[in-house]
Amino acid sequence: MAAGLGCDWCDADAVLEERLGVTIAALVRDRGEQAFRDAEAALLAELLAGFTGVLATGGGAVLRPENRLLLRRLGRPVAWLVAPADVVRARLAADPATRDRRPALAGRDPLDEVADALTAREPLYREVADTVVDATAAPATVAARLLAWVRAPREGGGP
Repeated sequence: MAAGLGCDWCDADAVLEERLGVTIAALVRDRGEQAFRDAEAALLAELLAGFTGVLATGGGAVLRPENRLLLRRLGRPVAWLVAPADVVRARLAADPATRDRRPALAGRDPLDEVADALTAREPLYREVADTVVDATAAPATVAARLLAWVRAPREGGGP
């Protein structure tokens, strides 16, 4: 997506882990989910205020009302990439970093929490999204769809 737009991109979770020197899973385990969500919110505010490229937020960034407000005000356009829980779960299971990086927020295996998390977050994602894109296709196809959407003329001139 960023390459197609000729801009930088940023994975907020990766930046957070780099800055804190610890994985998100370790942060949640050692200091609790509240500490993680506080750090996530502070970083999101910073990135939305100053970063001008494609920003990938963590999936739970929408949980806090202040984050949703920031995304609506400063994150335009916002794309919600959707895939069924079984697809998300399979992708996470295939990623060797999942076990070390993804925290279990409900005390279960993180992979077992996917469907519940998606269901709980769906109205929050919908609240901030300017578009919804099926992310079950290959990444290049998803990026092409997003690029076409971003480049399409809109009534009022905005995304």
